[in-house]
Amino acid sequence: MPTNIGPILPLKDQILQCTLKDEQGLNDFQKLPDALGIEIPRVGITRFRLPLKFKHGPEIMHHDATASMYVHLSSGKTGINMSRLCGILQQEAESSTVDLNFMKVVLSRYRDELRDNDQDPLMKEAFLKLAFAYPLKQKSLKSNNWGWQYYPCEISAKQSDKGEASILITIKYEYSSTCPCSLSMAKQYERDFAEGKTTEGNGIGVAHGQRSGATLKIMLSPEGLKNHFFIPEIVELLRRAIPTETQSLVKRIDEQAFAIINGSNPMFVEHASKRLHQVLNNQPEISDWLVELEHWESLHSHNAAAVIFKGVAGGLRQDDLFGHQ
Repeated sequence: MPTNIGPILPLKDQILQCTLKDEQGLNDFQKLPDALGIEIPRVGITRFRLPLKFKHGPEIMHHDATASMYVHLSSGKTGINMSRLCGILQQEAESSTVDLNFMKVVLSRYRDELRDNDQDPLMKEAFLKLAFAYPLKQKSLKSNNWGWQYYPCEISAKQSDKGEASILITIKYEYSSTCPCSLSMAKQYERDFAEGKTTEGNGIGVAHGQRSGATLKIMLSPEGLKNHFFIPEIVELLRRAIPTETQSLVKRIDEQAFAIINGSNPMFVEHASKRLHQVLNNQPEISDWLVELEHWESLHSHNAAAVIFKGVAGGLRQDDLFGHQ
């Protein structure tokens, strides 16, 4: 703590009589001590936008991202130098691609370089969240075509005095779901029409289906952190659990193939939840997970929804659909 400040003055007097200067001789009000003794768990910046580099196999691509950055402000401190949060992130983004190690490096720098003085202890905690859309090439089902499938993602990371950084990855996945009940009744109607039991309609029954979505949150295990388990690997798990992913580019032969896949994988939101549970629970790179699912019904004006999680003690959970965790 600087020793040439004198007694702590009321806020108005601190502003008007600031004696602490920075390297350019400008008033450094933010470094003045605070007499209230109140700590702030998170203080920083949200909605900071910048392009970030990501590896896509052998290639490197730039994606627009939005960052939220925080540190823990100890009692006795007035504030932080917020521009350092932005500067550190930009410096690392210039020289590195975003991966799990990138998050750790940025957080370590926040805890070190957001201190007022080198003699101060490291910041108690640092937080970083990056939001972006991650594209992957998606091959068409039958034709020799491909398109870009975009996955809205968030990577949230926290580092503290307790040791290793914790990483939470959120991915949104869209898929098609054909209602099993509707499919069963459509086929029943077609048989009844063919057998002359009914003359209603034209003999063709169409099951109702809908675009659906799963928002997956995962906490990486030590093995996941070590193996750099990242978005492409997570998407592969989602595709394995629910193979009816929406398509980015189709020809007629692909559209027919999609109809066949949907017919082979009818599912309520309950089925989709259990499919994900089976795949995610058997993945050693994932220590905890939670999925929110929603089927945007074509039959009803309301949606079918579910929440399922691993059930780790003290881990990710959501008690209802209103966001309470």
